[in-house]
Amino acid sequence: MLFTRHALALLCASAGIAAAIPAQAQTLKVALSAEPTSADPHYHKMTANDAFSAHVYSSLIARDADMNLVPSLATSWKNLDDLTWEFKLRRDVTFSNGKPFTSQDVLFTICRTLNNETNISSSYATLTQMFTDVQTPDDYTVIIKTREPLPVMPAELARSLPIIWNGIVPHGKLTFTPKQGCGVTGPWPTVVDFNSGKDTIGTGPYILKSYVKGTGIELVRNEHYWGPKPYWKEVKMVPVPNAGPRMTGLLSGDFDLIENPAARDIQRLKENPKFGYVATPSTRLVFFQPDVGRNPSPQIKSPNGKNPLQDVRVRQAISMAIDRKAITQRIMDGMATPAYQYMPDGMFGGLAHAPEIKYDPAGAKKLLAEAGYPDGFEMTLSSTNDRYINDGQVAQAVAQFLSRIGIKTNVDAMTASIYFPKRAKREFSFSMGGWPSEVGEASALFQLWVTSLDAAKSLGTSNYGGYSNPQFDKVYREAAVTVDADKRRKLLEESTKIALADVPLIPLHFESTLWAYRTGVTYEGRRDQYTLAMSAKPAGK
Repeated sequence: MLFTRHALALLCASAGIAAAIPAQAQTLKVALSAEPTSADPHYHKMTANDAFSAHVYSSLIARDADMNLVPSLATSWKNLDDLTWEFKLRRDVTFSNGKPFTSQDVLFTICRTLNNETNISSSYATLTQMFTDVQTPDDYTVIIKTREPLPVMPAELARSLPIIWNGIVPHGKLTFTPKQGCGVTGPWPTVVDFNSGKDTIGTGPYILKSYVKGTGIELVRNEHYWGPKPYWKEVKMVPVPNAGPRMTGLLSGDFDLIENPAARDIQRLKENPKFGYVATPSTRLVFFQPDVGRNPSPQIKSPNGKNPLQDVRVRQAISMAIDRKAITQRIMDGMATPAYQYMPDGMFGGLAHAPEIKYDPAGAKKLLAEAGYPDGFEMTLSSTNDRYINDGQVAQAVAQFLSRIGIKTNVDAMTASIYFPKRAKREFSFSMGGWPSEVGEASALFQLWVTSLDAAKSLGTSNYGGYSNPQFDKVYREAAVTVDADKRRKLLEESTKIALADVPLIPLHFESTLWAYRTGVTYEGRRDQYTLAMSAKPAGK
């Protein structure tokens, strides 16, 4: 066999790459700090679930690492009028089983989110409940009508509608008639069907090989993926909730990439040329949600038997009692930013420069006394211990701050798999939460967490504290349907001011996200905090 000089050069270059990344070359081993709770793409909206879903499924619209919207299964989208959106679809896409992707799959997916009895929240129906009609005039066009103007429709689709294959259940002609089942004649798929792999059929860059809760996830490359071919042929993701064992696994060679290493370990990585890391500021707000809707509240003991959290002065006192700077510096090791509002400063709908919520324990005690609790009260702070960065430690620190002003605070920290179902049932009185601004403005957090509950309109579906303020609702709801960007920004800024004064949520900090990796691997940090095999590449690629 004869080789040209050019061919020999290419062969040598290939050999060099192979030498740099040997036997494990095509396998990426990842340690996750938070485990996906299901392989069902419409089960429960949380970052770990959505990041996993992005490997197996595609959405109509996607986001790049800086959260800019980019085409995915839809090549273009536009408003036909204030209530109507048209999406043009890719023509070169097949599912992992070889079946072509068409507009029928979009319609089926929308219907499934509205007929999903095995999810633990309605988070994936928050958007689709606003649809009044979905038409598929041809295989590559989808027209969606909404009940009200929805200016953030593209951003919402990028975060909440992974597309599934319409053939996983029997059906006749599909129509947008969700209350009548949309033409589906067999049982709708369940979370068990996805976890087993039976219905885990997507158009994403990877195919699910196995999902074993508590043990790990195995993925294999989808060789027929319509987009850029991912480098890694196989991906193994293992849940390792504690930062210490994750770092130990990286240093010992068990893992190629880990998410959320402890910030205190960054110096070790800097001093070791065999490893690297990337730190990326995120839009994720970590906050506390007080139960203001019930009197009494289940986990509160007060001298008068009432729920102190219903008094805005108590909520303000709690916020003033927390030393945010101490938490970000000592517990987060500088890898977080104190939060004085619900969006990073300057984000659309947030304030350009929010006034600092000063640490003032004396002022907090004064407010408690004014509210009728000079000797404080007792409550339980509920949190995860494996979901947010240092969440268990943060909860303990906040409890100590509150105890100093007379609020005896007990911490009940638990795994995310236990915590989220309990929170959805409103079993807590004062709970930790986290939410990234995936749509790039203040509207999403306000829609789900602050506005009064109206499930039919997809409002307040995460408002587990039962907060309700007619003034806030009026301003926010007007903002949500205002297409004019300048008018919407002003309305959202007014909403932000109302919420900061009334304290339905107590902002704590914005996380920075860390990833660490071995030599020979690089990782593109993402503002949405997703850990994606597609964002990991061999060094030099």
